Amino acid sequence: MTEATRPRRVRADAERSTARILEAAVAVLAVDPNATLERIADAAGLARATVHRRFSSRRALLEAMTDQLNERYLLSMKQARVETAPPVVALHRLTERVFELKISHRFAIELAADPANRKPLLSREVLDGLDLLFTRLHAAGAITAGSPSWCRQVYLALLHEVDALPTGSPELGAATDPTEEVGARSDLLVSTVLGALGGTP
Repeated sequence: MTEATRPRRVRADAERSTARILEAAVAVLAVDPNATLERIADAAGLARATVHRRFSSRRALLEAMTDQLNERYLLSMKQARVETAPPVVALHRLTERVFELKISHRFAIELAADPANRKPLLSREVLDGLDLLFTRLHAAGAITAGSPSWCRQVYLALLHEVDALPTGSPELGAATDPTEEVGARSDLLVSTVLGALGGTP
């Protein structure tokens, strides 16, 4: 191995270790909110010293989980084509992906939203993406509310409320499996948001 390739390999190994630690943290903390870094290291199949090198404290791990969540929110926006798809279609697609993310990373989201976390749950880039979507919805006549930041706050507040509905709630209709439930929650949220913002549900 040359001197030039050695640093690249070290960086790649570090990135793989970090990914394994974050994946293990999502799984372990979903079962035991008080799990230690040592337990997460065991679940990741890594030496405890490796985890402590990557994350000096539980807070540092939490902040890394928040960063990862924002990356996945941004990927969801890209997949929903927030900038180019018809805006109501993009709103539906994005909402489905957000509910899927909430199911697969529920505890990570709850941890990241904890007031003790120094970093906000949603990055400025994510918030700007949502604001762009609501600007496009207004320009297309799908809503009458003109302030994208207000629309985004309404969306996020209703997202929390719809997510909190227990399985089997009348508002979710006859959804019987996780896939149907994601669709039911998405449809309910989109129609409620459009109605609240002066559009056609």
